[in-house]
Amino acid sequence: MQDRYQPLAVESQAQQNWQSRDAYRVTEHATNADGTEKPKFYACSMLPYPSGKLHMGHVRNYTINDMMTRQLRMRGYNVLMPMGWDAFGMPAENAAIKSKVPPAKWTYDNIAYMKKQMKAMGLAIDWSREMCACDPSYYKWNQWLFLKMLEKGIAYRKTQIVNWDPVDQTVLANEQVVDGRGWRSGAPVEKREIPGYYLRITDYAEELHETLESGLPGWPERVRIMQDNWIGKSQGVRFAFTHDIRDDAGQLIQDGRMYVFTTRADTIMGVTFCAVAPEHPLAQHAARNNPELAAFIEKTRLGGTTEAEIATREKEGLPTGLSVIHPLTGAQVPVWVGNYVLMSYGDGAVMGVPAHDERDFAFALKYQLPIRQVIALEGKEFSDQAWQDWYGDKQSGLTVNSGKYDNLSSAAAVDAIANDLAALGLGEKRITYRLRDWGISRQRYWGTPIPIIHCPDCGPVPVPEQDLPVVLPEHLIPDGSGNPLASDEAFLKCSCPKCGKASRRETDTMDTFVDSSWYFMRYTSPGNDQAMVDARNDYWMPMDQYIGGIEHAVLHLLYARFWTRVMRDMDLVKFDEPFTRLLCQGMVLNHIYSRRNERGGIEYFWPDEVENVYDAKGSITGARLKADDSHIDYGGVGTMSKSKNNGVDPQSLIDSQGADTARLFVMFASPPEQTLEWSEAGVEGANRFLRRLWSVAHRLQASVAQGLAVAAPDWQGADKPVKELRREIYALLKQADYDYSRIQYNTVVSACMKMLNVIDSAELPDTPAAHAAQAEVLGILVRVLYPVVPHVTWNLWNELGYAAKLGDLLDAPWPLVDEQALVADEIELMLQVNGKLRGSLSVPNGASKESIEQTATSHEAVVRYLEGRQPKRVIVVPGKLVNVVG
Repeated sequence: MQDRYQPLAVESQAQQNWQSRDAYRVTEHATNADGTEKPKFYACSMLPYPSGKLHMGHVRNYTINDMMTRQLRMRGYNVLMPMGWDAFGMPAENAAIKSKVPPAKWTYDNIAYMKKQMKAMGLAIDWSREMCACDPSYYKWNQWLFLKMLEKGIAYRKTQIVNWDPVDQTVLANEQVVDGRGWRSGAPVEKREIPGYYLRITDYAEELHETLESGLPGWPERVRIMQDNWIGKSQGVRFAFTHDIRDDAGQLIQDGRMYVFTTRADTIMGVTFCAVAPEHPLAQHAARNNPELAAFIEKTRLGGTTEAEIATREKEGLPTGLSVIHPLTGAQVPVWVGNYVLMSYGDGAVMGVPAHDERDFAFALKYQLPIRQVIALEGKEFSDQAWQDWYGDKQSGLTVNSGKYDNLSSAAAVDAIANDLAALGLGEKRITYRLRDWGISRQRYWGTPIPIIHCPDCGPVPVPEQDLPVVLPEHLIPDGSGNPLASDEAFLKCSCPKCGKASRRETDTMDTFVDSSWYFMRYTSPGNDQAMVDARNDYWMPMDQYIGGIEHAVLHLLYARFWTRVMRDMDLVKFDEPFTRLLCQGMVLNHIYSRRNERGGIEYFWPDEVENVYDAKGSITGARLKADDSHIDYGGVGTMSKSKNNGVDPQSLIDSQGADTARLFVMFASPPEQTLEWSEAGVEGANRFLRRLWSVAHRLQASVAQGLAVAAPDWQGADKPVKELRREIYALLKQADYDYSRIQYNTVVSACMKMLNVIDSAELPDTPAAHAAQAEVLGILVRVLYPVVPHVTWNLWNELGYAAKLGDLLDAPWPLVDEQALVADEIELMLQVNGKLRGSLSVPNGASKESIEQTATSHEAVVRYLEGRQPKRVIVVPGKLVNVVG
């Protein structure tokens, strides 16, 4: 073997071997040599968006997956690690606008480059299962299942209020509205009522909520909490305020009932006003002859519809001049229009109880509305001028000023009021959810076409199943003025499947969360153009380990859980939950350097462009630009980002120091679930360790060759240094096994580093047993380290002769702990005299109590400290200490 570690040559050789024999192709029901079936394990990383290049977050995510895959394969599992591309979405359109090339070309070019980078990392990916969201053979099944949902009423079309970007001419998701403006265009967002397609995820709300605890024990608690909050289960009372408000035709608006939902029906006697959303039928009716109100409603169309934005927005409203009747008192309650009431939540109306709700309190003070206390908290004096938490929790406070409901606890008052409302036919207890149906229509080009044809006579008509997929034209180039599909006649023109009349295709495309809601199941059934999934999916799913960022903890995971249940109810799958275990890896951080430019903007600098300035304690206080020694602001550490010039290109690291160096660093620097701070010194340390590993292996090559030839080493008769070497290595192997099982990969690397130190420093005699021990322990180190750095270990495994004896490293048997080797011939006990530590005592392992006592009393330290006195007694604590009392 070469005397020096040459990473590029080593990695090239390994990758060529793996690729030439398709080493990572996986089949179902794989068997062992004896014919028994291997247990399956499906480990999958969240698929990347093909943005152009991998970043260090990708390297970390995929190395975690790769370590798991390789180690479990050696332990006899049939392991699947696939990869694909979340290829649809706005970034490709934005890039197309900028570069004036079709999103398809930009996407496919990026995929080719990123796939090349993944192969350079040495990932154990079964590329025969690769999927791409923008491939018609994949999104055909998005369309197919959508049509099946449409048949069953799970998918439906309706007009709803959405965030509309007037510049980009598209609907924005709530998270794409920043400070009331479109995230890309910066234009003030409007509320618009437009038709679109929705999926009834709310039909599954209770099941999705219920199984968060019972069905997901392998998920992080914080993710379960985030999903629980998003689903937002609430138990309360839905009831109606009646009215006699009629439309122009003389018909009662909403049958004379304005419904609200409350979780605190015990405060119903404190209602002093009601507020409705600007889009509510009562608000629209009142605005017909009220220009001021109409202008206010028009004003509310600007701005996003997120709950967070509504919560921080200044509460504004106008009276409608209308009133409704309190269901229990018969009093007239004025109706206001409030900009904080959303039509999409509940019934678009709320009861105003300003004494016991902070938002209502602020609204009432602003517009001088009555504030009526109906809950009393012990020890607190009510004030209608300064807000206190007069809402109380459900275990404190009693009702007051509530007539027949006075002096009741919250639970008792809710029950009594709900019963009375039910008797009147005006309300009932009900469970509601914050979760809303999933709107999947997007007025964008680069996405799955919604398979609907609009006929002038028949209306919206589903595309016949045999005509799927509806293929998205890939040559179009968006210019930022709207969806280019709307002007592409070749795509638009078609015939109605029902009547044959000239018709137009739907130009909306599906939300990209559709693509990522089931891709992991398509990995299991590649190449099947007749079915969405097949029997192979039953073998692999549910997934054993899912790996991805915490930023996907809510929407992606929730939609995947919903999509799986829909497939279950259509007899496509046989399980409820798609992911058995979930690991959310921490982000990769790096230093941020910037300064304000002359125009007031922020200019960022790469870390290698600056030199840090330190204070007396060694903390970074600023930096200086190397080019001209000018001052630069130091912004601490933050997530690696291209926009902040603090990212690290994995390819440059791979090209200069090898993929194994990158892999070793990201695994050793931090536990997988915690953030990782980038460190050039840490990278150099990783590379130095690999060079040392190679050097030690080269030095011991001859000894290992002799050791592998020893048929049956005599471990019992071996010299003490040999036994000690084996004991230390097996102790570290035992720890590494435990750390592998709990995905604590940083301490696995630490154990390997300790192994190398032990092996390198061992001074052994020139005996067959010593050579056999050298071969044994170095073989253990190479196998334990292999999942972390597969290239260098694979090469060493071959060069040192292990492959000839134990087979290729990819499928070599995982080393088992020799428990007998852990048993030391001698043990060391603490030696005390009259309770004070005076030294230590080495005795044979398993020595009798009498033997230990005799050895202790004759020890020179005992003789010295007892000064000739005879011991009164000797206390032996087995395996720990001896205390001689004199």
